[in-house]
Amino acid sequence: MRNLMITAIILSVLFILGDASVLFLGKASFGHIPQGKRLERIKQSPNYDGDKFVNEVETPHMTSNKSMFDVWMDFLVGEKAQTTPDTALHVVKTDLKSLPQDRDWIVWFGHSSYLMNLSGKKVLVDPVFYMGSPVSFVNRMFKGTDVYKPADMPDIDYLVSTHDHWDHLDYQVVTELEPRVKKVVTGLGVGEHFEYWGYPVEKLVELDWWESADLGDGFNVTATPTRHFSGRDLHQDKTLWASFAFKSTKRTVWIGGDGGYGPHFEKIGKKFPDIDLAILENGQYSKDWAYVHTLPEYLGKIMTELDANRYITVHHSKFCLSQHSYYEPLENAKRAASESHKPLFMPQMGEVVYLD
Repeated sequence: MRNLMITAIILSVLFILGDASVLFLGKASFGHIPQGKRLERIKQSPNYDGDKFVNEVETPHMTSNKSMFDVWMDFLVGEKAQTTPDTALHVVKTDLKSLPQDRDWIVWFGHSSYLMNLSGKKVLVDPVFYMGSPVSFVNRMFKGTDVYKPADMPDIDYLVSTHDHWDHLDYQVVTELEPRVKKVVTGLGVGEHFEYWGYPVEKLVELDWWESADLGDGFNVTATPTRHFSGRDLHQDKTLWASFAFKSTKRTVWIGGDGGYGPHFEKIGKKFPDIDLAILENGQYSKDWAYVHTLPEYLGKIMTELDANRYITVHHSKFCLSQHSYYEPLENAKRAASESHKPLFMPQMGEVVYLD
């Protein structure tokens, strides 16, 4: 009865606020779904079923017997012991613009945002510094983790957007950075958002899985699969989610993006046997959505199948998107490194890790 009453209330509110909902969904930050020439290119993709993008293997978003309503109620009002820290987390505030050009390094900002210097080129991945959701009161950053802003970033050679979910693509950040970004590297269709937000089409490199692009100056990037989904509004899976293998003059770095375990990890490891650093998703997992985020028991297996020289895990320590404790992914990472016998970096947010 209680659920029935709550459902009736929610439906009534949505009905009353119908016009407001239309205006809200029309905000620029929601972006655009692909159209025109971009849509025609998408229709040629083997990963597009004529209506939407699909994973290599069947991947239902939800994997429990709970209804979507019950999952949302669990998230909103369920038990959340230690899912967020009680006090501010420590973040190192590094002067990014003064870091050496002649050394390779990475600085992680929490969740899935990080900056790399590879052979003198700045690569910024999934920068989220303002909001990880369409509304400020949902998915707030943990205390102390909001110290970096676009103004702190150096000029960016390659801005990488792994997919268009709000906790990976921050509208305000990318619009502020546009004058200082040379190229955007992303999956098919995501460029529609960037173009709508003022990016010239000449800046956009959109790739299907296993497509490569020569970026010049000894740089090459290949889009590789992930097992995930996409969408910023009611339109789901109209843009492609991806991981990326970046080859510089010195090393190959694999950018994992979001996604659950699947046969693609072994394929990627065989295709790129020289991965020096692999950056893995680790956090926001749940048995309720077991296929679209990496469950802890698969993390060591992924490390073994990719067979990279060393690892960093991300997608944790900044937002609460699931019901595990905020520190649990760190423990999972240590365990996985022990299982796979692979070196693991575990930097503080904002700390410089030199790759040389």
